[in-house]
Amino acid sequence: MGYWVYAVMFAAAFAAAAVIGAFVVPMLRKLKLGQHILEIGPNWHRNKEGTPVMGGIIFIAASALVTAAALLFKKGEGAAPVLCVFFLALANGVIGFLDDCEKILKKQNLGLKPKQKLVMQFAVGAVFLLLVSWLGIFKGEIEIPFTDISFSTYWFITYPIALIMIVGSVNAANLTDGVDGLLSGVTVPVALFFGVAAAALGLESVAVFACALAGAICGFLIYNFNPARIFMGDTGSLFLGGATIGLAFVIGKPLIFIVVGIIYYIEALSVMLQVGWFKLSHGKRIFKMAPIHHHFELCGWSEKTLFAVFSLVSAAFCALGALWILGIL
Repeated sequence: MGYWVYAVMFAAAFAAAAVIGAFVVPMLRKLKLGQHILEIGPNWHRNKEGTPVMGGIIFIAASALVTAAALLFKKGEGAAPVLCVFFLALANGVIGFLDDCEKILKKQNLGLKPKQKLVMQFAVGAVFLLLVSWLGIFKGEIEIPFTDISFSTYWFITYPIALIMIVGSVNAANLTDGVDGLLSGVTVPVALFFGVAAAALGLESVAVFACALAGAICGFLIYNFNPARIFMGDTGSLFLGGATIGLAFVIGKPLIFIVVGIIYYIEALSVMLQVGWFKLSHGKRIFKMAPIHHHFELCGWSEKTLFAVFSLVSAAFCALGALWILGIL
């Protein structure tokens, strides 16, 4: 498949998201499905109150439509890994949708209970691992990035660790969604990385989905860039977390996600450090606020600056990962 096809998939998904968004944004606004802003957040976020949420359905629909069209054109060739990834992404998106609905109905920023979400996420992750193992897509072999080292161990060691990594990565992506366009901007290079990696490894259908996902997110950014006219909500953030970590597993290189998803993990680590130190020190904090993007906000960074810096850092680490995949490093 020529590389121009991947560019077409990106462009088609971008256009689809732009068109879908033109209908979805006013519809959600008319239905008054607005975001409730957390009271402990930065004061200037108050003017975001009522901004439509659940906007993730825009890039979910756009990426699904374009990928489905491509798979139909190829008569289903290479569809299995794509369907596995889409299952993981969509199932997490549904969990996010339920969470968003709970927040809207209760008119507060607290949705499903953490235990409820985790139980569902672990169940979804377990089904995903069963599917990719049964289909022979993921065989439990682990490659250490930037080395020639690969290893496999007992399934009862590998798969529980893989399951924790999946659920942790999905929620790390969710934590990144805190200011206008941030998760979108960070995830575009991640999706493009998986497009390059899948194409290099001969997984054409996976590359099509990754490129369509990147294009759909860019189309969504028309409405999500600061000042955002719509938020992706947990519907979108959990979908993106599931899609990106799922792609890492179906290309057979899950540990590379630690590199290309570095921003997600930094955000999650900042929360863990903040909470841990707060408890150990009886009320002291490391950051002004966590996740860390809020710390930088309170230090005076604008949302546009956060978007640019975090997206560029994500792009740099994705480029590094691509150099390894292509055998340059």
